[in-house]
Amino acid sequence: MQSDMRELLRIATPTAAVGAIATLVGGLLAGGEGAIGAAVGCVVVIVFMALGLLALNWVGKTMPHLFQGMGLMIYSAQLVLLLIFILSIRNTSLFDLQVFALSLVAAVITWITTQAVLHSRSKILYVDPDADARNRPGGPGGDRDE
Repeated sequence: MQSDMRELLRIATPTAAVGAIATLVGGLLAGGEGAIGAAVGCVVVIVFMALGLLALNWVGKTMPHLFQGMGLMIYSAQLVLLLIFILSIRNTSLFDLQVFALSLVAAVITWITTQAVLHSRSKILYVDPDADARNRPGGPGGDRDE
């Protein structure tokens, strides 16, 4: 779990930085409502994407055979929940919706780009080093005459 949290922080940090910049720009261009809208947009992205990433990591560890299907399901659930959230705030006057939307898009692009870059730099084994020992007759898990 610690490596999952470390991965999550490595992705969320640049997204939070973009959110801070968006909050500053939103505040300068649209006042306090713009700053709040930008901050809410960034927080929504970090929460939604972090929960999805943690859920997908959990599925990958506990049920690897369901990984691809669950990834699609989690992505679909995130879109539906985000749509419900957006529909529930569409008439709000608490913050600027245009700044919220632009901040949301910028944060999503940052999250996905950071995740892709970190994944491309990670060292993932594509060969199982223990497979040879497991497949030998008489080895652990190998064929045994009974």
